[in-house]
Amino acid sequence: MLEITNLACSRGDRQLFTGLNFSLEPGSLLYVEGRNGTGKSTLLRAVCGLFLADSGEISWHGKSTRSLAEEYTREVLYLGHHNGIKDDLTGLENLRISTVLDGDDVTEDQIWAALKKMGLKGFEDLPTKVLSQGQKRRVALARLLLNSAGVWILDEPFTALDIAAVDLLQSVISDHINNGGIVILTTHQEVALTSGQIQRLELGGKKNKHV
Repeated sequence: MLEITNLACSRGDRQLFTGLNFSLEPGSLLYVEGRNGTGKSTLLRAVCGLFLADSGEISWHGKSTRSLAEEYTREVLYLGHHNGIKDDLTGLENLRISTVLDGDDVTEDQIWAALKKMGLKGFEDLPTKVLSQGQKRRVALARLLLNSAGVWILDEPFTALDIAAVDLLQSVISDHINNGGIVILTTHQEVALTSGQIQRLELGGKKNKHV
């Protein structure tokens, strides 16, 4: 279980949210919603350990993620607004590097297959700087097909994707949830994710709303 207790985060002198509480069991999806500037990305970065919260606790299986350190971060895959790929490298090369850094034992055939499934057949060995924004996003999202992390934290994962890629990503996320994974995501797009236990957390206003 992933549990957030009385979490508070701020940017500079501005309090983004305080007293935030929710828990996610295997097979759960959490939509984080709210206007721009309400702290959605900050919350996601705090949960995956890239941002230090002002106060509160983030626990994994009953233990503080601060004490677990790498034991927890190995269980988390974070994809942010930026694709996190190197423009001078091909999709193949980017995925080779990311799987090594993620600690996943992945074969070359699996990397080729992931790029093909993401609709990048024929573009695998081109420098990503020549790809469209949607294709670059697909390279980044191919990590989801190769990663063994149980918790996916996805900040606007559907950005720059066409309809076919949106449908594919929805299927990939649903499969992860159905296999006992946990997903936390933000999105400005209306997507049809109905698998597993679905929760919604709306940030902003006088009180954060969790349903």
